Amino acid sequence: MSSTVAAILVFSLSDVFGNQFRVRLPQTVEAVTGSCLTIPCSFEIKSEYEKHLNKKCEAKWQSTTEHNVKQTTNLKLTTTKDMMGDLTKKNCTSTFKNINPKHSDQYHFRLDCANPMIIILKSVIFFRQCIFLPDVPPSPTLTPPAQEVKEGTSVSLTCSAPASCLLHPPSLTWTPKLAHSQETLKENQDQTKVQISVLNFTASHLHHGKRITCTAVYWKHGGSNVSVNSSLTAAVKFPPWIRPFSNCTKAGNQINCSCETEGNPAPTLSWSLNGKTINQSDTIEINTDSPNSTYLRSSIILSLSQKKDFSALICFSLNSLGSTEHQFSLNDLNAPGESTAYITIIQRNSMINIQNICGKKEFFTQAKDFF
Repeated sequence: MSSTVAAILVFSLSDVFGNQFRVRLPQTVEAVTGSCLTIPCSFEIKSEYEKHLNKKCEAKWQSTTEHNVKQTTNLKLTTTKDMMGDLTKKNCTSTFKNINPKHSDQYHFRLDCANPMIIILKSVIFFRQCIFLPDVPPSPTLTPPAQEVKEGTSVSLTCSAPASCLLHPPSLTWTPKLAHSQETLKENQDQTKVQISVLNFTASHLHHGKRITCTAVYWKHGGSNVSVNSSLTAAVKFPPWIRPFSNCTKAGNQINCSCETEGNPAPTLSWSLNGKTINQSDTIEINTDSPNSTYLRSSIILSLSQKKDFSALICFSLNSLGSTEHQFSLNDLNAPGESTAYITIIQRNSMINIQNICGKKEFFTQAKDFF
């Protein structure tokens, strides 16, 4: 919402006894082209005139252009009884349908009542109200702005969008839908309204780097709508964890192991064999790469010719929030693509059904006189 909308202007005149005629309105209002517009309004009159406030009183809005040329134009804003506040309670809030760029002007507001005792109100309770119509509604506001939180922290995000039309306030939705959200309509100090949606969730490492978007959908005359959105990127600090893709394979006389970890702040990786830290050497090859600031991948190649016990190969990952480790099982390693076949032999009328039940592909073989 524009900063000019937040101001409040109270126009007042006083009689010789100090009694005031006063009207309270926001300084400016913004409307969505094709939608409706609600202008919050309240007034005060001299106490002696309050008894004359009745159902016959009318609140009128007249554009500056119309007033100056002294003729009726298409710029006139009109309301019906169901779109007007209760004037007997000094509520002159007005709603106008199908606002369009032709209505962008300054307007006089005045209160007309049938009783001559308050005919003076025609000339004293008026105010120049500005209406601005942007091509698109203002984007919703997200609070707090993007900030880094620790995993496990309760996070509360608020999305707010100006509700210029109370008959059809904007609907607010979150993407992705991390949790249940709650919408409320709140009144600002200048009596304008704002639609608010609050999203509460617990921060997880799965949220880190995700784009969280709040979309405001505004109703327009004829059943169409227009939408605008605002986004922030989640930043979550979390201790390292080792991804399940970490594994070992055997190729010839070598064992190839890969360890993948994620953490924020960026984690480190190290290897240990039989309780001793191992580093790059002529017989051990270690390669490390980091595709992004939170992800680290390390691979190690061990030669079987070293005749060492490889049963206790461990990958360690560490950052300022914690550490983790993974021990690899190097027994019964197979070359890539190999599978271990467990054979079940079933004899049926001297016909043998041989089935590989644990390999990558099942196959069936029949043989006569197997025994």
